[in-house]
Amino acid sequence: MVRLNRIYTKAGDGGDTRLVGGQKVRKDALRIEAYGTIDELSACLGLARTELSQPGAPDGAAPMAALLLRIQNELFNLGSDLATLDVDHRPTQPVIEPRHTAALERQIDAWNAGLPELRSFVLPGGGRVAAWLHLARTVCRRAERLIVRLADAEPIGAAIIPYVNRLSDALFVMSRHAARVYGEPEPLWEPEKT
Repeated sequence: MVRLNRIYTKAGDGGDTRLVGGQKVRKDALRIEAYGTIDELSACLGLARTELSQPGAPDGAAPMAALLLRIQNELFNLGSDLATLDVDHRPTQPVIEPRHTAALERQIDAWNAGLPELRSFVLPGGGRVAAWLHLARTVCRRAERLIVRLADAEPIGAAIIPYVNRLSDALFVMSRHAARVYGEPEPLWEPEKT
């Protein structure tokens, strides 16, 4: 069980923080940027989940909200993994595994089967939920770029990059699915309208 009795410690007032193993690092270190961006992604998903959970939401909203809650828990595990150096990992520490990526792939395929074929790029929009999911997708891609840079410099879990890559795909398809569930038109890129 986790107990958080004190919210502030003042230990980070000088610009340093500690990893799970106790190592002191600067707050702008690449590892901190990576798991901080994962936290930002989770916050975006929380906004979408809140919107999906509003009274009067259409059929199909509740399963998406439940999936986003599961993904937020997975992202917390991923952030914990990134906050832990390889030498400090415990066997019982929750981490992202290939099964998490496979679950995303199954969901992508299920949603995609019910969507119309794309004949242009989708512009972010398509209603409030779809727009939040597009924002989450872009934050996910930024997290992926940071994690790739981190993986070039230090060891990280082997399943992390595939999961984050697939999650951005899932968020794209989920945004399209959300637009359909809410009956919102998907704005498509029309290059001649510039």
